Amino acid sequence: MKTYRRIPFTDVDIIGGFWRERQQLNREATIPAVMNRFMETGRFEAFKCGWREGSHNKPHIFWDSDVAKWIESVAYVVEKASMPEMERIVEQTIDEIELHQTPDGYVNSYFTSVEPGMRWRNRSWHELYCAGHLIEAAVAWRHATGRDRFLKIMRRYADYIDRVFRVERSAAFQTPGHEEIELALVKLYHATGEKKYLDLARFFIDRRGANPETDGQPLTERLATQSHMPVREMRTAEGHAVRAGYLFSAMADLAREDGDESLRAACEAVFDNIVNRRMYITGGVGSTLNSETYTIDYDLPNETAYAETCAAISLAYFAGRMLLIEPDAKYADAVERVLYNGFLSGLSLDGTRFFYTNPLEIVKSRRGAHPCTEKGDWLPIMERVEVFSCSCCPPNVTRFLASLGDFAFTEDDETVFVHQYMPCSAKAGEARLTMETDYPRGGVVRVKARGLNGRRLALRVPGWCSRFELSAPYALERGCAIIDAADAADVTLTLDMTPQLIEARSNVADCAGKAAMTRGPVVYCMEGVDNGGSLADIRLDPAGEVKETGDYGGLPVLEARGWRRPVPQGEWLYRPYTGRYEEKKLTFIPYFAFANRGESDMRVWIPVRMIW
Repeated sequence: MKTYRRIPFTDVDIIGGFWRERQQLNREATIPAVMNRFMETGRFEAFKCGWREGSHNKPHIFWDSDVAKWIESVAYVVEKASMPEMERIVEQTIDEIELHQTPDGYVNSYFTSVEPGMRWRNRSWHELYCAGHLIEAAVAWRHATGRDRFLKIMRRYADYIDRVFRVERSAAFQTPGHEEIELALVKLYHATGEKKYLDLARFFIDRRGANPETDGQPLTERLATQSHMPVREMRTAEGHAVRAGYLFSAMADLAREDGDESLRAACEAVFDNIVNRRMYITGGVGSTLNSETYTIDYDLPNETAYAETCAAISLAYFAGRMLLIEPDAKYADAVERVLYNGFLSGLSLDGTRFFYTNPLEIVKSRRGAHPCTEKGDWLPIMERVEVFSCSCCPPNVTRFLASLGDFAFTEDDETVFVHQYMPCSAKAGEARLTMETDYPRGGVVRVKARGLNGRRLALRVPGWCSRFELSAPYALERGCAIIDAADAADVTLTLDMTPQLIEARSNVADCAGKAAMTRGPVVYCMEGVDNGGSLADIRLDPAGEVKETGDYGGLPVLEARGWRRPVPQGEWLYRPYTGRYEEKKLTFIPYFAFANRGESDMRVWIPVRMIW
């Protein structure tokens, strides 16, 4: 199996524009905000393992993972800029982890202090999940600082896990209930060269769905944990959307490491199932609150969409790994859809508040109107908050933003691939690349390449773009414009950024008779604050002109022609149909920026009105 190399974010400098601004916000506001909330809620304190029965603020089984992702975030920022106060807190946390690591190597604040006799009893208790995030944090910290104390701690823990699970098989289960450690072990293998970590990752992958630990469980429970069948037989995305994304990421890692065509085939099939049948237009995945799962093909309700921020991130991780197996633009398209929409909507414009779920429609009048409605169907919250009881998403946002450059480029010995467009400079072996653009505001991308030494340059042509121009001769392969080295020194790609309306396949019942507004990779939405309050009876003219009228969230505000039914007069509930509508200008903002101006109705999919 031919594979490709990622140009790591440490070799990519994002020097301006849309993502540079957000990385600065991440460093200056978001990472400190997450730290402060975790301090206030006791997550850092838990590593002191001092909780005793009767004490307040009992630790939770997954708190270690929250702090681990925050440490990983700091490590990624420290690769390029110092954060003295954050670094001090990381080292203090490592002190506590080292102090309370048990003699056999075990590390877990909850099971060390709260239930010390319950290690490895229940696969749903997140021990291996927490271990995975701590391993990722340790690998990142060593790479960023050169200090290996944390990595040594986590190697001891990984050695212990290997002994318990792969050698002795003395735990009460064989595979994690929440996948994550598998991809972390692959990272640990690359950081240390120790093959047994790769063997352990392979063990967890091979045993999933092929062992007796889930025998007798209802199918819904087995689906929720991707334990319904051996992974190589999977052809659809099932179960908890975050767990699935982490599992598929690890499967892609091992397919690449081992040249495993059966794993590759499974990854390709589930990816196609996701993007063609089970993904929201925003890149959100997981359509129901029930176990936070995928459901069935085309079941994509808008108002009750779960679309967890972590799930969008996990999909991007999966798609990014698939690019290392095959440089097909469809994988980079999925990453881009997540980046500008279903991921970014999880963070407020000021960088301090978060969404756990990311719906595509909000009807404000349904909230709290009557005690009975509060006990009815679940509806996502309308405004972001600073912290959650289950606060997995905030530190996932921070680590993802800090390492964003990972998704920009890949290479092999023949070609350097450009997958995401942002002002940056990058090193690809002896090659040096610079990219100049104001994307996604504008569609002009200029790439300068030096030192290709005969290698070709490949520029992704986004799947959303129907018209583009390239200043050099090219050949299209798998959605990429391939340019010979002789023509690649200075090329300009011009993408048509004209706003366009998108329709969903007719199988998606919630989107029937509706259209979504997009501009480039960015999905737009309407908010009541711009459009007179309720959006329930608005209709969009699909043939009308769309204008750029302002700026919000760093991108153009769009204005389109539409209609609204007149405000009802008198006391009536039903009457003969009149067909009367009043013309109205409709205002659209980027979806990622919704809910930053108070509670408001919101819609991505707008009913259209055809005028014959």
